Amino acid sequence: MEATIRKIRQSDYAAVAALWREVLDIRNATLESVAETYEIMKRDGSYVTFVAETDGKIVGLAAAVKVLAIGHPGGYVKMNGLGVLPEYRRRGIGKKLMEHVERFAVEQGAPYVGLASGISRTEAHAFYESIGYRKTSYWFRKNLG
Repeated sequence: MEATIRKIRQSDYAAVAALWREVLDIRNATLESVAETYEIMKRDGSYVTFVAETDGKIVGLAAAVKVLAIGHPGGYVKMNGLGVLPEYRRRGIGKKLMEHVERFAVEQGAPYVGLASGISRTEAHAFYESIGYRKTSYWFRKNLG
């Protein structure tokens, strides 16, 4: 069962919303919020989302954005999310999605891809390390509302 990796389409929004909710635990990802957000991201041009499709079913996604930062004159690509349905894991789909993000980074002139991963997601950490990523920092967050 081979997965095809491609850029997101409007017709994918419902399946992508389900992935954000069920795999990435973003509970407020509704069809409406995903459609609204992706349309804004599409107009911005700095964002990219790839989906993995198998037999007409969206089974994974990788979302990223090129950001600028002082100290990084070429910017870098930040992962906003990577998820594969549990029953499709360990088939190389996550790796293929990340390869597409890395190609996007190179096309954008970005020297690296950075990401944060939930502290308890040890399987995800092992996956990232297996494809060449290394731990360089901790991510901190403070909810303001």
